[in-house]
Amino acid sequence: MDKFPLVAAVFAAVLAAPAFAADTAITLKKGDRIVFLGDSITQAGVGEKGYVTLIKNTLAEKHKDLGIEVIGAGISGNKVPDLQKRLEKDVLSKKPTIVVIYIGINDVWHGENDPAKGTSKEKFEAGLKEIIGKIQDAKGQVLLCTPSVIGEKTGGGNTLDAKLDEYSDISRAVAKELKVPLCDLRKAFASYL
Repeated sequence: MDKFPLVAAVFAAVLAAPAFAADTAITLKKGDRIVFLGDSITQAGVGEKGYVTLIKNTLAEKHKDLGIEVIGAGISGNKVPDLQKRLEKDVLSKKPTIVVIYIGINDVWHGENDPAKGTSKEKFEAGLKEIIGKIQDAKGQVLLCTPSVIGEKTGGGNTLDAKLDEYSDISRAVAKELKVPLCDLRKAFASYL
């Protein structure tokens, strides 16, 4: 499955025409600086065919007049605690107006054989809330994404599907509680598969 075009299409649709309630919609404006914060998917996303690059190109084409800057801030292997540690240096110091947070796969996957290497549900939720709070305190808007998939089987056929669903539910609940838009990649990828 070619994940990047699907991810790019979902993000571009959300950023170009938000389908959220007015109080959570992200409206693009002149001079926006969008930072994509995440793990290896986001790190690879700045490559020639990566989702961050595809979104950057789409925004440049469809909103040339806005002069939007797009910055990738993905690091392979990262989990929510890693994002918390590097938030100031890699995100807030860039003065973003919008931050897209796409995280959760490693929080689940790394704990498959040793739970201590993953992120507990409690730390995942608390960490997301802290990250979002700090971005909002710095006057940035947040678009929170659910984790997508670990494996490409359908109907719960992947070993970690149930746990990934739980972490996706946490992301959904955090987005609802903090009134930030949600890009539900988990549902989009499951539907695509």
